[in-house]
Amino acid sequence: MNRSVRNQSWKKIFLFAAAYCVSGISDVATASAAGKVIIATTGGAYERALREAWFDPFTKQTGIEVVTVAGTNAEMRAKATAMVRTGNVSWDLYLQGDIQASSDEHVQSAQDLSSFCEEQLSRNDDLSEDACTAAGVRLLSNATLLAYKADAFDGSMPESWADMWDLNRFPGGRAFPSFDDPWRVMAAALLADGVSREDLFPLDIDRALSKLDEIRPAISLWWKSGDQSMQGFRNGEYSIGQIWLTRAKALKSESRPVAWSYKAAFLVGDRIALIKKAANQDNAMKLLDYWLNSPEAQAKVCDVLSCTPPSGAAISMMSAEARADMPSADEMENHVVVPDAKWINDNAALMLERWNSWIQ
Repeated sequence: MNRSVRNQSWKKIFLFAAAYCVSGISDVATASAAGKVIIATTGGAYERALREAWFDPFTKQTGIEVVTVAGTNAEMRAKATAMVRTGNVSWDLYLQGDIQASSDEHVQSAQDLSSFCEEQLSRNDDLSEDACTAAGVRLLSNATLLAYKADAFDGSMPESWADMWDLNRFPGGRAFPSFDDPWRVMAAALLADGVSREDLFPLDIDRALSKLDEIRPAISLWWKSGDQSMQGFRNGEYSIGQIWLTRAKALKSESRPVAWSYKAAFLVGDRIALIKKAANQDNAMKLLDYWLNSPEAQAKVCDVLSCTPPSGAAISMMSAEARADMPSADEMENHVVVPDAKWINDNAALMLERWNSWIQ
């Protein structure tokens, strides 16, 4: 599927939902193909939601144990690449950001799922058109956005990336991610500097880093994992941060005073990739099949993480509260940024080089 078409189909399912609502990875010994499947996730609250709604029910139905290993997205990408290169593959599946899943590098380590997807989409017309692609199965659609401590400010609340830079109106520490995927931090800086959503890509890296210089002294947390961004919020390390919506929702589920703004948000998502030469490939395919054809499991995950699942039926099964947390049609149409995946992948090495030089 054309990448631009894929981005638009991703946006469409978010709009459908809006309309309806009006640390290092440890290896695991290669498991027996008879009874296990090994999947790498980002751990913490994210993995717990998957475990309760998907992994455990799957095991109960099939008898196949789901073994998990945890790490950051950057660690998972590096590990999967190394496994395939050396021929020492000890996982079956891993989570991959949707943008990275469309890169040429992803093809080197991930099994082509075209045949599997053709069958899935032909027999389940409730799935979004990009719920299953050669690169992997859509786990969920989500956002990276501005989240803040709701009881930290008097009067108006922060809504835009420009507000994140406004330390006079909104004092306190700031949080940003820092790993091998810096485009979202650079994009936020450019939007804060007055660049329009329509003119955001290609990113002006020099301008972005110059804008980040202005706020650098206030950045109290550079997080490398979703759990770290959550712990920083719990500890009061920052009052405004750029974090994943799934993690903001998990904080809300803990009754933390967290709120967020879709007027400062980037559309992102996760795919489940099958590693080439996986030892437990048959069991892995069964786990993927279960996910795509279990709207109840999808709904339970997105109830907890405030995400958009890959099927329309799952959206209708979500709680009213969870659906209310989704972006409105107006927010999707006029504020949420759909990133240019091709530009990001084509310029990933340059961005990372410039980022590492700046952050050090």
